[in-house]
Amino acid sequence: MEILNNWEQKSAERQKIYKKWFQTADKNKVLKQLPRLHEEAFSQIDCLSCANCCKNYSPRFKPPDIKRIAKYLKMRESELMDKYLRRDEDGDFVVVSKPCPFLGADNYCNIYEVRPSDCHRFPYTDEDILLKKQNITLKNSTFCPAVYYVLEKLM
Repeated sequence: MEILNNWEQKSAERQKIYKKWFQTADKNKVLKQLPRLHEEAFSQIDCLSCANCCKNYSPRFKPPDIKRIAKYLKMRESELMDKYLRRDEDGDFVVVSKPCPFLGADNYCNIYEVRPSDCHRFPYTDEDILLKKQNITLKNSTFCPAVYYVLEKLM
């Protein structure tokens, strides 16, 4: 689809425009459009051919995520944390390396059924997070074609 041609370069070039748009966007109008635009974006984009999120982004692993994943992997929580996680500057648990150690060579997630809630919700294009956490949205638009697509359609 035309809108996605060269999207990474276009997104990088449009960061200031997106920032300006956020300042004047009608929140209620945007929120009403998100579910439709989210569905539209994912009808055009195959996450498995991309996997940029898993290659560039570390979700937060919250205590319930750690417990669930450790059980799934038949490991102790402390073992999972020692092997795969570290604390970031905000005190959150994140993966120790990029790409995500749970990402397979085929771009499938080895823990998909029990993945962290951040992964399940990413890229937040159907949530108010898109508006509430604008810096995250802007960052995500540089490596996720779905975020770029939704921002372009909203503007």
